[in-house]
Amino acid sequence: MRFLEIVIPRVSLMLIACLICASGSVPLLAADRPNIVLIFADDLGWQEPGYAGSDFCETPHLDRLARDGMVFRHAYSSAGNCAPSRACMLSGQYTPRHSVYAVGSTKRGPVDLMRMIPIGNKASLPLSTVTLGEAMKQAGYVTGMFGKCHLTDSKNGKSERSGFDVVKVSQHGLNSDDPDDPKGIFSITAAACEFIAANQQRPFFAYLPHYAVHSRLQGRKATLKHFQSKTAGEKHHDPLFAACLADLDTGVGLVLKKLAELGLEENTLVLFTSDNGGTAVSQEPLRGKKGCYYEGGIRVPMIVRWPGTVAPGTTCDVPVINVDFFPSFLAVAGAEQPSSLLDGENLLPLFQGQPALKRSAVFWHFPGYLNGPVPRGRDPIFRTRPVSVIRHGDWKLHLYHEEWQLDGGRDRIDSNNAIELYNLASDPGEHHNLAGRQRAKRDELLDELLAWINRVPAPLPEQRNPQWQPQ
Repeated sequence: MRFLEIVIPRVSLMLIACLICASGSVPLLAADRPNIVLIFADDLGWQEPGYAGSDFCETPHLDRLARDGMVFRHAYSSAGNCAPSRACMLSGQYTPRHSVYAVGSTKRGPVDLMRMIPIGNKASLPLSTVTLGEAMKQAGYVTGMFGKCHLTDSKNGKSERSGFDVVKVSQHGLNSDDPDDPKGIFSITAAACEFIAANQQRPFFAYLPHYAVHSRLQGRKATLKHFQSKTAGEKHHDPLFAACLADLDTGVGLVLKKLAELGLEENTLVLFTSDNGGTAVSQEPLRGKKGCYYEGGIRVPMIVRWPGTVAPGTTCDVPVINVDFFPSFLAVAGAEQPSSLLDGENLLPLFQGQPALKRSAVFWHFPGYLNGPVPRGRDPIFRTRPVSVIRHGDWKLHLYHEEWQLDGGRDRIDSNNAIELYNLASDPGEHHNLAGRQRAKRDELLDELLAWINRVPAPLPEQRNPQWQPQ
């Protein structure tokens, strides 16, 4: 697979160190500064790795990573699909801050079935955004990105590659034509390992956004043959999906092996997660899949390994979301937070075993339409319609803006079906809408969500769609 490589010239280490010291940041060459490796799977669902409960897939390297680190069982992407999730993670900001809401358009599906005119979508981050790559570079890290670049660079916006010293990306990884390198897994891995080896004497931040396990699914012949001969599980049984995931897991193992060979394990934080919920196989017991804002669309696998700080074999049930990575990595680096607004919270206390964070809730906002229904979805046409969501503790509330704005809002809250409320502790699959029975809790979360919408502010679709045709 061909990569586009960008190597940004760097001035001497001494000059950079002087500049960073002058700006008040932590000196570049401090010996105790940990390396950070962020491995980002594509479309990998919450329970698809072996450690998470799959009865067919095999992920021995992720399983080992889970044994050696902390598994986050309530980890979330900041959006239901690829581009906005990446935009959120690498800006540290929720979708209304940068207006990357979808891949391509927020007007996806039959226009005559959309009751409202959606808020427009952007394909890149605002030029004013400080990206995670830029912040880590300013903190004195050498930075590298290897794999999928989803956002675009233009005179009006920037992609996620901004701030990375070394960038090797390809637009062909979704459909690699190399049978020995499905989804570009091994090219991505080799480039990242080369970067790690070349910068082992410096603190580095390596970001590996993979194409696997996004469709079109691919796997090495030997890997696929193994799963074709294996007895199907009750939950997972697709040999091609399992082969694709197994090859991704092999890539993860090669990165972990390189860290061990170079003696970098003890001083490297490794975080593995996915950009959104799964799509290739059922997400049950979670509702929905990629593209919606039920749990199946936004809950993701997440593991953090950091020897000496993260206790091995531990789990965390505190809800976390990928906008948290930005402030967390800067805290790990001992660096100052950027002047731009960050919506995430520093997860370092959770890494160190503390039981809670300061915030009360996490949020999602999608003011548009995505076509294609999901399993047990609300809608037979769209994965989602305009919606805002809050999770506060065990409670989760969905606010659907068509019904809220066009069907009476709060005055008709008991009949217009604008609100769905779930207790995820007792009902993780979001089967039982409690909005009509738990009215005090409904109103509490609704008020908190509306206050957040006003505070951000999060733009709402307000105009009726003149092309809408009632069914």
